[in-house]
Amino acid sequence: MTCLILGGSGQLGRCLQDRMTALQLEYVAPGRDQLDLQDAEALHSLFDTVKPQAVINAAAYTAVDKAEQEPQLAAEINHILPARLAQLCKAHAIPLIHISTDYVFDGTSCRPYAPSDPRNPVSVYGQTKAEGEKAVLQSGVKGGIIRTSWLYSEYGHNFVKTMLRLGAERPQLRIVADQVGTPTYAGDLADAILKMLYSADHSLSDVDIYHFSNQGVASWYDFAWHICRLKGLSVEVQPIRTEDYPTPAQRPCYSVLNSTGFIDKFALSNRHWLEALEHCMTKLV
Repeated sequence: MTCLILGGSGQLGRCLQDRMTALQLEYVAPGRDQLDLQDAEALHSLFDTVKPQAVINAAAYTAVDKAEQEPQLAAEINHILPARLAQLCKAHAIPLIHISTDYVFDGTSCRPYAPSDPRNPVSVYGQTKAEGEKAVLQSGVKGGIIRTSWLYSEYGHNFVKTMLRLGAERPQLRIVADQVGTPTYAGDLADAILKMLYSADHSLSDVDIYHFSNQGVASWYDFAWHICRLKGLSVEVQPIRTEDYPTPAQRPCYSVLNSTGFIDKFALSNRHWLEALEHCMTKLV
């Protein structure tokens, strides 16, 4: 089975390629210089050339604050692209795995969000991702939407790498402590996606929404503190409130995801976020 990966140069895309290469699975992952994600004709041509038997859409506009000033560009990648992919996958009778985000929620819950909980995004980024979800669901394509949270890895730009850089440069870091979620290692998400795709006898049913994050709960302050501890940095990590660090985009103050249904359905393994972070840090030394 040849799998087409969009967003192959991103964190999740690169982790997917690592694992598929190790497992000797066939895939095509065009880079940004090979495919304009906003070009509908190029997308059609790619399907005709590759003839994929499954598609994983890991492409996304993830600059949360910048999206407030670039709503159309965010919509092109987060809404229009998955809508086109869903129609193409349906026309070719192949499954689509589309990756979404905890930011489709408003953060007012006091318990982990279930896949069935209503969306109510509080940012342009979250709104465009929510619209992308709706387009995939309404298309009638087979496959699944997987929401995840606070993604990081040894690849690309992410919170872990930023904290390591700043922690080595500064005597003190002031990190928001009243936004709570779950850090998720992209490699673990990649493993879950492949288990889902290849354990379902290549015949996934009507598209459904799933959640996947590592286990446990943390604030951004907790996350930063453990990153610096594991690296042995002497920097002081100070907790602050959201209002002390204003940003163009609002973030959900609570976005913990309930992954139980996904874990049980596909018999997935899942580790605590601290264990996953320790594993990732060994790749960054």
